[in-house]
Amino acid sequence: MTAMWKIRIVFCTLSVLSLSYGGDIKAKSCSDVRQAYTAKGFSLVNVPHQEMSGEHLRVCPQGYTCCTSDMEEKLGQQSKLEFENLVEETSHTLRTTFVSRHQKFDEFFLELLDNSEKSLNLMFTRTYGKLYMQNSEVFLDLFTELKRYYTGGNVNLEEMLNDFWSRLLERMFQLLNSQYHFTDDYLECISKYTDQLKPFGDVPRKLKAQVTRAFIAARTFVQGLMVGREVANRVAKVNVAPACIKALTKMLYCPYCRGLPGLKPCHNYCHNVMRGCLANQADLDPEWNLFIDAMLQVADRLQGPFNIEAVMDPIDVKISEAIMTLQDNSMTVSAKVFQGCGQPNPSEMSNSRGSRTARGISDVFNARFRPYSPEERPTTAAGTSLDRLVVDIKDKLKQSKKFWSNLPDEICVKDKMTESDEEHCWNSHAMARYFPEVVKDGLTNQLNNPEVEVDITRPDTLIRQQIMTLRVMTNKLKNAYNGNDIYFQDSSDEGSGSASGSGCTDGCTTEFVFVGSEAPVVGADRSDERASAAAGSAAHHPGPSLVLTLTLTALVTSMSWPRR
Repeated sequence: MTAMWKIRIVFCTLSVLSLSYGGDIKAKSCSDVRQAYTAKGFSLVNVPHQEMSGEHLRVCPQGYTCCTSDMEEKLGQQSKLEFENLVEETSHTLRTTFVSRHQKFDEFFLELLDNSEKSLNLMFTRTYGKLYMQNSEVFLDLFTELKRYYTGGNVNLEEMLNDFWSRLLERMFQLLNSQYHFTDDYLECISKYTDQLKPFGDVPRKLKAQVTRAFIAARTFVQGLMVGREVANRVAKVNVAPACIKALTKMLYCPYCRGLPGLKPCHNYCHNVMRGCLANQADLDPEWNLFIDAMLQVADRLQGPFNIEAVMDPIDVKISEAIMTLQDNSMTVSAKVFQGCGQPNPSEMSNSRGSRTARGISDVFNARFRPYSPEERPTTAAGTSLDRLVVDIKDKLKQSKKFWSNLPDEICVKDKMTESDEEHCWNSHAMARYFPEVVKDGLTNQLNNPEVEVDITRPDTLIRQQIMTLRVMTNKLKNAYNGNDIYFQDSSDEGSGSASGSGCTDGCTTEFVFVGSEAPVVGADRSDERASAAAGSAAHHPGPSLVLTLTLTALVTSMSWPRR
C-alpha cells in the first residue's frame, strides 16, 4: 500500500511539472516583437500577444512564432525597402562626389574661359583701340566656338582655328594695305596663302596643337564625370528579385517571428545574402575599374601637358605676338600675295591719304601692348586652381575603385548591420554560429549560394547596358589621353563612331548614345548655352556644363608658354 501511494505521488508530481512546462511554452510573450513591429510603423491589429504555431509561414521557420501571414508579408516588403535604401545610402558618397566635382570643374572652366575672353578684349581695346573694336567679332567668334565645342557642339577644333587665322589675316591684310580695294574673291585668295606664307609665324601651329589636345582632354574628362555620375545613379537603384526579397526577409525579420527582434544576422550570413542580391552589380566592377583608370590618366594630362590654365592665361599675348609677326613681315607677305593673287585695284582713298592711313595703322601695331601686371590679372577662376581641382578628384577617383564588388562589405558592417559575436547571431534559423562558407562575388559564382537562389543564365539588362556605357567612355578617354577626339553618331543616325585628332568633323556629334530607358546624359544639345556664349554672357551655363570645364582645363595645360 505504501509503495502504491509512492507511485501515485511521483506520477502526480510529474504530471504537474509537465503541465507547468507546457503552459510556459504557450504563454511565451510576444511583447518585444509587438513593440519592435509598431516601431516600424505597422499597426498592432491582429498581432499576437503570445507565440502560436507557425505552419502558416512561407519564409520564416515554422516553429512557434509571433508572426501572422500578414506580418510576414509586410516584413518582406519592409526588407525590400530597407535593402534599396541601404544601397542608396552606401553609394551616396560615390554619387555625390561625381555630382559635386562635375559642378566644380564646370564652374572653373567656364569662368576661366570667360576671364580669358575679357582679358583679351580689355588688352586689345587698350592697345589697338578703334581698330580692334571694329574687328572684335573675329576674336569673339573664337571664344564662342571654343565654348560651343566644350558644351557639346559639333565643332571641328582644327578647322575652327584655321578659320580664325584666315579671317584675322584677311582683316589685318586690309588694314596694312588700306590704299587698295579688295573684293571677296581676292580675300578668299589671300586666305589660301595662310599655310604657305606663315604670316603669323609659328604661333598658329602651336596654338592649334595645344588648344586641340587640351580641349579634347577637358571635354572628355567632364563627359567622364557625367557618365560616372549617371552610371552610379542607375546602378544604385537596384532591381530586387523575388528570391532576393525572400533571403532578405529571412535575414532581417525572421528573428522577429522567433521572438528575437533585436538579434542581428551573422557576418558571413549577411555576406552571402548580399553577394547573391548584388551579384550583377559586382559584375560591373571590372569595367568600372578600367573606366576609373582611364579617368586618372586623363587627369594626369590635365595636370601636366594639357593644362588649360597654362593655355588660356597667355592666349592674348600669343595672339598679339602673331599680329606683331605679321606687322614685321608685312612687306614680304604683301608682295607674295600680290604675286599670287594679282595686283589689287587702288581704293577710293588715293595716294597720300592712303599712305598716311597706312602709316597710322602701322604705328598702332608697332605699339606693342603691355601685359597685365600680376595684380591686374583676373583672379583664379572659381576661387581655385586646376591643380587643386585635379589633385582632389584624383584622390576621390582612386577611392572609388572596386566600389561595386566591395558593396557587400560596406553593407555588412559588424555592430551596425551584423553581430560581432559569431556565436550569438542569427544564422537564418536560430541564434547560433553560421557555418556555410562565403561565396565569391559576381553572377557566375552564385550557383552554389546557400542563401539566395540566383539564375546565373539571366544577367540584369540594366547592368549590362551600364557596362557597355562605361566601355564606350573608357575608349573615348583613352583616345583623349593621346590627344585624339572620338565621337559617336547620334542615336537617330546610322553608322559607327570614328576618331580624329582635330575634334569633330562636319556632320558628327559629340553626343553619346546611351543604352537605357533614360535620356542620354552626355553631350545633350545646349543651344541655349551656345546662344549665351555667342552673346558674350558672363553668366554660367545652367545644367551639366562640366564637360566644357574639363575641356578648357586640358587646353590651358597644353598651351603653357612663357610670357615675353
